[in-house]
Amino acid sequence: MGEKRFRQALARAQEQGKQVRFWWRDDDAVAPGPALDELIELARKYRVPVTLAVIPAPAGEALAERVRNEPMVSCALHGWSHENHAGAGEKKQELGAHRAASDVLGELSIGLTKLESLFGPSFHPMLVPPWNRISPALVPHLSGIGIRALSVFGAERPDAALPLFNTHVDVMDWHGTRGGRDAAMLFDELADWMERDWPLIGLLTHHLVHDDAAWQFLDRLFCLTGEHPACIWLGCEVLMTACEG
Repeated sequence: MGEKRFRQALARAQEQGKQVRFWWRDDDAVAPGPALDELIELARKYRVPVTLAVIPAPAGEALAERVRNEPMVSCALHGWSHENHAGAGEKKQELGAHRAASDVLGELSIGLTKLESLFGPSFHPMLVPPWNRISPALVPHLSGIGIRALSVFGAERPDAALPLFNTHVDVMDWHGTRGGRDAAMLFDELADWMERDWPLIGLLTHHLVHDDAAWQFLDRLFCLTGEHPACIWLGCEVLMTACEG
């Protein structure tokens, strides 16, 4: 049913006096450019806050300058260099068990310090592991280097060692066209999470590889939800308030 089903889910939420909570995470930010400009323009147009998962190793002052006066944009830590250390035949991981934990944590600590310096109050100490994968053995040590929250993909685990603010719907078709997924399927997935009364539904985007289908879906989604009384889009600073308090 796609968009119709999604709009019906919004209408039901409104009738029941509920407010669906969404948040938007965009991965792999490293530098300014036309794709980032388009992303920021969407955030401005609909007043939907976006959290950029920034790769610290290549990121620099140019990106910091581009987002410095953008109130709809906040930043999080996207690993260190987005380098795969897994072996052949394994799923890609930067933060796996393939290296000494001290080396991995050391890189993350350097990245945290760098992004705090670059982005100031726009940066929040949330870790977004590259490829949404991290060794479970590392997670209990993240708070010791200053990381206050974690964001991966899929349903949150209630026994997590850190607060989890996950994403649940990815606009990209990574295993097929590698373009934007069918809009009807995306609206159906969002409706699925809404019908489960999920407390916070995360949207995942990758601005550097969006095609027209991805941009068009985002524009339509934000048009439907940006000012709808039954939903609210939360920025990273709101999610992190309890963690950083």
